[in-house]
Parts: sequence; C-alpha cells; structure tokens
Amino acid sequence: MSYDRDAVPANLPGLRLLPWEGEGGKPCYLSADGAGGVLSRLADEIEAEQLCDGAEVLKGAVAVQDDGKAGEHALRLALRATTQSFGNVLRVADSRGARLPVAADDRQEAGEWELRAHPT
Repeated sequence: MSYDRDAVPANLPGLRLLPWEGEGGKPCYLSADGAGGVLSRLADEIEAEQLCDGAEVLKGAVAVQDDGKAGEHALRLALRATTQSFGNVLRVADSRGARLPVAADDRQEAGEWELRAHPT
C-alpha cells in the first residue's frame, strides 16, 4: 500500500478518507454522519494499529541505521517498511485533519494552513 497525497483531494466535506485503498490503489471514502457506525469504528481501529505499527517500524529502522554492520539488504528492508509506514501515517493525519472542526473566526487561518500543507 502506498499513499500519494497529490492523488487525494484536500477536503471532501462529509466524506472520510479511509485507512485502506480501493481497487487500483485509489483512495476509499466513507460518507460519515458522525454517528460512529461499524465502518467508522473499523477505520478508527485500523488507524490506531497503523500508528502503533509506525512507532515499531521507526524503532526498527533506527536500530538498523545505528548498526554499522547492517548490509544493503537490511537497509533496503528498513527503508521499505519505513516508507510504507510513513504513507499510512500521512493518510491517517490527512483523514483526521480533514475532520477537525474549524471555528468561524479561524477560517482564514485554516485556509492559510491548507495552502502550506498542500502546495500546488
């Protein structure tokens, strides 16, 4: 699984970006009404697992990086796991960020943040 931020619209009101891909690697969305349905709870659980996995992958990558005897194969495996995990964490961050409420007085600041977070 890989995550391409440029292939995902920045914000689709009423839709939640899910932590898995659809056919052909396309992003999946859930029409969320905030009621916390079965799919929403499943997505929450998978996101939590992805974040925990990311912490473990980071520890492993640091261990490989610090091992002066680690060979090219070990470095490639660590880098592959790290990039996959980082993609998952970015997807979770984008999904959760898109669901944050924006106060009326913060709309201008939020718009400025979107420009910085999603360069065009």
